[in-house]
Amino acid sequence: MMVNALVFFATFLGMEGFAWFAHKYMMHGWGWGWHRSHHEPGTGWFEKNDLYAAVFAAFAILLIALGTQGVHPLEWVGAGMTAYGVVYFLVHDGLVHKRWPFRFVPRHGYLKRLYQAHRMHHAVSGKERCVSFGFLYAPSITRLRGQLRELHGGSLNNREGDVATGQPGAAAIDDHGK
Repeated sequence: MMVNALVFFATFLGMEGFAWFAHKYMMHGWGWGWHRSHHEPGTGWFEKNDLYAAVFAAFAILLIALGTQGVHPLEWVGAGMTAYGVVYFLVHDGLVHKRWPFRFVPRHGYLKRLYQAHRMHHAVSGKERCVSFGFLYAPSITRLRGQLRELHGGSLNNREGDVATGQPGAAAIDDHGK
């Protein structure tokens, strides 16, 4: 029982590293064809980028099926992946991109930092020179702001709108991280 719990939690935590790597090198690399839809204004409930969730979910289902057929502890690896996917879906799609009916905007703490970091990721047009590729971990806003300035040779001021939320003028982040 304890080993199963350790495998589950190790997988859940390890998924953030996998997600960062996949986001930076796959989605913003050779997989941009699917991910591009996530960086453009939405035209409906689903976007091509959602295919990544389907692929990762299918892999988790396969691991759970293999584990329950005797290839232990793969079911707990699949369960950890699934738990990460649920949290990602709630936080990323719900909190950040408002794809859920709740409209909570965090004002302080971890959720505010996560929200702002993802907005800063979307402040850049295209797949190049973006920052903050994690989903549940975000570096400090000061650090991300510095990375954006370094990558773009000065301040980045996107006042046209925030692709992440679809709100006009929301992509600009002032010097106080608000």
